[in-house]
Amino acid sequence: MKTLIKNCRLVSPGVDMPEAAILIQDETIIQIAPGDLRAPAGARVIDAEGLTAVPGFIDVHCHGRNSFDFCDGSEAGTAEIVKNKLAEGVTTLLPTTLTLSEAELTAALRAVAACDPGQGCRIPGVHLEGPYINLKCAGAQNPEYVRVPDAAEVDRLNAVCPVKKITFAIEAEGGVEFVGAMLNRGIVPSCTHSAAKYPTFKAAYETGLRNLSHFCNQMTPLHHRDIGLVGAGLLHRDVFAELICDKLHISPEMIRLVFQVKGADHVVLITDAMRAAAMPDGEYSLGGLPVMVSGGAARLKEGGALAGSTLQLATAFRNVCEVTGLPMCEAVRATSASAARSLGLNDRGYLLPGYLADIALLDADFTVCKTLVGGEVRFSR
Repeated sequence: MKTLIKNCRLVSPGVDMPEAAILIQDETIIQIAPGDLRAPAGARVIDAEGLTAVPGFIDVHCHGRNSFDFCDGSEAGTAEIVKNKLAEGVTTLLPTTLTLSEAELTAALRAVAACDPGQGCRIPGVHLEGPYINLKCAGAQNPEYVRVPDAAEVDRLNAVCPVKKITFAIEAEGGVEFVGAMLNRGIVPSCTHSAAKYPTFKAAYETGLRNLSHFCNQMTPLHHRDIGLVGAGLLHRDVFAELICDKLHISPEMIRLVFQVKGADHVVLITDAMRAAAMPDGEYSLGGLPVMVSGGAARLKEGGALAGSTLQLATAFRNVCEVTGLPMCEAVRATSASAARSLGLNDRGYLLPGYLADIALLDADFTVCKTLVGGEVRFSR
């Protein structure tokens, strides 16, 4: 089956065609062209009517949406999140868990494993955020379930549903060795909820660590005597830094600094969204902890710590373009291509021949109007 998208502006890393057409064969882009293309006989034609086509967004860090949380362990709720993420242009998603008991994590992963691959986003695996974190840096994670890194537990969870990424504190007992153990299993290790100092980071880096989750949040700050994890992420350009670009978790000035120092190709935009995303203000929960959402900001009811976000990825993309002044064809690296590379997914993140036809069509205000997964329209506003 062939599909032609015509009358679009095409924006991909390093490419900006004001007028373009995209030809798709089955799930794969086979041709892009400035101007127009003649539709092959029998092809389905999508008239983009001047919308901007960008690579489908990849969210590697999302806990929930529309009142549902992956850790609810509900198959119906999980399916709703995976479907509704399409409305923000997400085509690849890592359902992200919290610091909970193994039984609760197992239930969450079973619900993800039950998702219909023909509906919603692509799911290459799950992201375990915790439970192997630093108790002093728990933030909105439930301190009751914090424990030391346990590769055997990860193996049991991985047997339920593939684990693609794991976030933990590298200074925990056996933490540096855990980096190597995860890499040997094909799982991407990442660090945050951590008080690690730079020498510990350097040891983990030399073992293969190349990711820092929700960069700047719940990690050792930059200091002139020990640059900590924030300094490490800035110093080592090949480390991927996740950013929650809601201008609340990170100030506009810090967003600008990170992009100037690292470049968009090693920044990964994430939502870290919780169940209140796309919902009105009010009282919600995260990992069993009460959360109040006011003005879109989610905070623990007790203590006021930020508790995930209500951010959507299309909004994060708009914020980055506005704050940094980067052209879309550079900023777009952080919405998809950098995430794909960080996970070793080499078939997505670009609108070029040979790549998956995972595409978001945006209007001038960055509102998602259509989302295609493998050339199939799975969301239309």
